[in-house]
Amino acid sequence: MNDDQDSESQAPDSESQGDASNAFAPEPTEDTKAFNISRNASEAAGETIAVVGESTGRFPRTGSVESGEREGTGKHAFMVGAGILISRVVGVVRQRVFAYYFGNSLAADAFTAAFRIPNFLQNVFGEGALSASFIPVYANLLARGNDEEANRVAGAVLTLLALVTSVIVLVGVLTTPYIISIVALGFIGDRRDLAIQLVQIFFPGAGLLVMSAWCLGVLNSHRRFLLSYTAPVVWNLAIIASMIFFGAHAGQLNQGQLGQFQAHLAVITAWGSVVGSALQFVVQLPTVLWLVRRLRPVFDIATTNVRTVIRNFFPVFMSRGVVQISAFVDAALASLVPYIGAVAALNYAQSLYTLPVSLFGMSVSAAELPAMASALGTTDEVAAQLRKRLDGGLRRIAVFIVPSSMAMLALGDVITACLYQTGQFKSADAIYVWGILAGSTVGLLASTLGRLYASTYYALHDTRSPLRYAIVRVTLTTTLGYLFAIPLPPMLGIDPKWGVAGLTVSAGIAGWIEFALLRRTLNRRIGRTGLPIGYVSKLWLAAAVGATVGWAIKLVIGVQHPVIVAGLVLVPYGLIYFAISSALGLPAAVAVVQRVLRVTGLKRLGS
Repeated sequence: MNDDQDSESQAPDSESQGDASNAFAPEPTEDTKAFNISRNASEAAGETIAVVGESTGRFPRTGSVESGEREGTGKHAFMVGAGILISRVVGVVRQRVFAYYFGNSLAADAFTAAFRIPNFLQNVFGEGALSASFIPVYANLLARGNDEEANRVAGAVLTLLALVTSVIVLVGVLTTPYIISIVALGFIGDRRDLAIQLVQIFFPGAGLLVMSAWCLGVLNSHRRFLLSYTAPVVWNLAIIASMIFFGAHAGQLNQGQLGQFQAHLAVITAWGSVVGSALQFVVQLPTVLWLVRRLRPVFDIATTNVRTVIRNFFPVFMSRGVVQISAFVDAALASLVPYIGAVAALNYAQSLYTLPVSLFGMSVSAAELPAMASALGTTDEVAAQLRKRLDGGLRRIAVFIVPSSMAMLALGDVITACLYQTGQFKSADAIYVWGILAGSTVGLLASTLGRLYASTYYALHDTRSPLRYAIVRVTLTTTLGYLFAIPLPPMLGIDPKWGVAGLTVSAGIAGWIEFALLRRTLNRRIGRTGLPIGYVSKLWLAAAVGATVGWAIKLVIGVQHPVIVAGLVLVPYGLIYFAISSALGLPAAVAVVQRVLRVTGLKRLGS
């Protein structure tokens, strides 16, 4: 956090309107000098940190503040958040249905390990490489009114992506046994055989998800956020339908029959995922073709803008890939834990952990990236725009992530039981997942804020710095993860199954180190950014008071249905948090409360 800022009013919200630029160039400030020095040094080292769309690195002069600075992203972030919320809600339903049929079984372990393959490709291509390399170039061309070149870039990227994806799918299917030996090195026997079969099914669907990521890049550049982030709903629905339709005839099975049934249902569900991947691509395609009216697939690696996309693609691909490799390392280490269901339990916890990251961190970051990429003006003007957007985005993210972290830490058993405790997923499984989830809260805030910092780097065309720091993070995660998960529990006399919680704690520690590196380097480049200590302290205070009340309610009501407990505990927790944080005068919290009052009509009644 920024220790030098002790007042919420010192950094304006990103939605605030900037003053018009003076007709004369301002005197260079210390921040500007530092920005220029850092920029020149980075260019000498071979980095590209120019304003997006300018291969020369020069900022075009403008007579006034450009639309990139004036554009408020609050509405766009809301649309992204709404799309992610809808998609994630359906995703939680999918996880609940999965828990009902599979619980923490052998088939659940195999399916979870195999399922990371499509997730890996989608996250690396969609949320990482394409978003950071294609969107800045494409959005900047649109901002300049160069639609013809923008269409050409879109067609060239689509062609290259289709070729690369086809090769990846083919190689992936042929080398699946070797992949499983890496991502699930503790699997043997039936669990390994089932995982291999599932991965080979998943790979074609993963290719379709990558093509869907290209659609997301086009839609986001045109500010069509809702469709791109709700498209995964059809993918989730296809998986849910597969489980319900083919799992409805299970009946009463003994333990041996149940294992065979779960293995068969896992295969069917994998095919349902492939169908859903195709549907996710198809539902976005008509709108994309309408926006890119002259889309022509073309093989082009020579023109300036396409080469810029390619040049920025590989560092970001490596950066996102390194982060995703960390997830594979976690799964591989979890497979070594001597407990059936450890891999599945880790996945249940990660699904909950990534919910606020995606819902709040991704929504703000995805909305800000095109706006940051469209920023035009002098070096000083662009730096000022980025600082304003970054600080405002950090505040909006923190107001939701802090209570999410506290809820997962103090009330994670209530959350887990409410969402997953059904069928084959028992109360003991909910407690186990809570322990793993509590470890995740160590780095939740750092990981989420780090997304927005990374987006700022990408808007500056600096893709190497996030890569370097991602490598540091994964190295630490792997080293600490092994120590915390395998040798440490026996040394402390703890049940070895809790080594999985050590994985999430180690990832959190590494996440804070990565965040500190991202912020320090960017502050040298564009000037001081960050959250004031006073601002964050007030958020944690409000969350702690709410959690104390929620914990007391949980003790008083005793054993009840998980959904009833969740309603009686989590609702008061959320109300108390926002009441206190808004009473403390935190603008982001006040804005949330006012919006809720307007939507519910309570504000009109009060007036």
